[in-house]
Amino acid sequence: MPKIPGADPLLILATVLLAGMALGWLATRIHLPSVTGQILAGALIGQGGLALFDEQAVAGLQPLTHLALAWIGAALGAHLNLRRLRNAGKRLGLLFLCESLLTPTIVFAALVLLTDVRPAVAALFATVAIATAPATVLAIVRESRARGIFVKTLLAGVALGSVACILLFELARSVVRVEFDSGTSFSLGILAGPLASLAAAVGLGSGLAIVANLVTRRVVRQDRLATTGMITLLLTFGLASWLELSPLLACLFLGFVQSNLTPAREGLLDRIFGDFEPVVLCVFFTVAGMALTLERLAEAGLVAAVFFAARAAAKLFSPRVAMTLAGVPDRVRRNLGMALIPQAGLAVGLVLLIQDDPVFAEVSQLFTASVLSVVAVNEIIGPVLTRVALVRSGEAGRDRPRLVDFLQEENIITDLRAATKEEAIERLTDVLIRSHHLSQVDRSALLRSILEREAEVSTCLGGGLAVPHGELPEGLPMVGVMGLSREGLYFETPDDRPIHCMVLLATPRGERDRHLEVLAALARTLATDPSLQQQLYNAGSPAHAYDVLHGEETEYFNYFLEEGPGSA
Repeated sequence: MPKIPGADPLLILATVLLAGMALGWLATRIHLPSVTGQILAGALIGQGGLALFDEQAVAGLQPLTHLALAWIGAALGAHLNLRRLRNAGKRLGLLFLCESLLTPTIVFAALVLLTDVRPAVAALFATVAIATAPATVLAIVRESRARGIFVKTLLAGVALGSVACILLFELARSVVRVEFDSGTSFSLGILAGPLASLAAAVGLGSGLAIVANLVTRRVVRQDRLATTGMITLLLTFGLASWLELSPLLACLFLGFVQSNLTPAREGLLDRIFGDFEPVVLCVFFTVAGMALTLERLAEAGLVAAVFFAARAAAKLFSPRVAMTLAGVPDRVRRNLGMALIPQAGLAVGLVLLIQDDPVFAEVSQLFTASVLSVVAVNEIIGPVLTRVALVRSGEAGRDRPRLVDFLQEENIITDLRAATKEEAIERLTDVLIRSHHLSQVDRSALLRSILEREAEVSTCLGGGLAVPHGELPEGLPMVGVMGLSREGLYFETPDDRPIHCMVLLATPRGERDRHLEVLAALARTLATDPSLQQQLYNAGSPAHAYDVLHGEETEYFNYFLEEGPGSA
């Protein structure tokens, strides 16, 4: 079919959207992720298919794809909220370590042993293998309405993997350049330039986040916050590109710093994009698919096949090792690697760096063909595997409010120790203020309200459960924290049993009905169900405790609000 000559950019955009939305919808009808359909739509109308538009015409959509990349980077950075990840440090640290060491080592060894690729070039392939497609994973998670420990680990892991990939690739590229440039001898000084460039990208994103926070500190109007947020996002990506820094790394740290500096505005990006998010992502994935051709796959041959197989094996093996060492629930350990198979935006960006560098001219064609071929396959089967992993993890369809939604992993401690009931309550009050970011709440007033109520009547409900509660100022949501003690806290209780679980609730006057609903649910389940007590009181980590509270088997008391008793 002949190309459409002189096509207006809006006509191209409309065609891309129509094809992407149509095949995305068809994909969902046969129980595939819409992302897979959108990528196939791009391949259909792109150079490997109907070739409706020439490459120069499609390049006119670059600003929109750059906007999508900027949002993806910032959104991933926001998932590295230290407050939410407070109890996840061990498993995320191990995941970062295994992805940074085991994954590239496996890919490097396979390429060196099974192909004739030079070790220096194999090192470049090995670092690219770390990258997981952040846009794909984020889109599948949102489409699946998934939430929980698995999703939390997955999204944070993708963000950390992107950081590791960028850092190691830049270092490997600098070392490989020495081998290709015969007039230069290797020294540690060679790494100074790449390290400085990476540090500059981190500093740019972090600095603009701090500046934006200072500028908007007294701004409360949502439209002005959204405008400032969009300007900051575009400025970060644009300046990084202009300065030849990593725009994805800069935007990632923009989101990271904003999320941790001003937690109250953590969802600002979602409010900025709102209903336009599906449109932006549809264009991104469809345009990505337009670059896929069968010729590239044939050209790559054995190298691409080995790279694909080695990366898949590494992605299945490395996260499993990390999660086993971290002692996470089996459903996370068994499925995490499968969800990390997708590979797109970041890998393509790294390919462009090699293409634009004349030093790599002799290997650029092989490297480009191999990586893009593997990206093509991974972006077609990867979204399916991520969807399967989310379903098998039990977290698909669970991004809905539940009765005790305020008890997330970061709001649970499993090492509660105290000599007196008052000491236990004081410690949990500090955890509540810190984990729910209630710095504006008067700690003394909150603690006094809890202790006064406890003095009037004991909140020990029997069965090793106590539910002390206090009052929050109006305008704040109901919150809570849970403290668990396997050995038990020996306070005076109505049934003379030690306290193994203490749930501290803080409720504004306007949410008394919800407060009573939570109390009733806890009293008729945790206080009376020996099986549930056995699982919860012996939880080895906050992640395991969260699994008990939010699993399918506990939906009878921690029900979805739109479906449970007393819901509207």
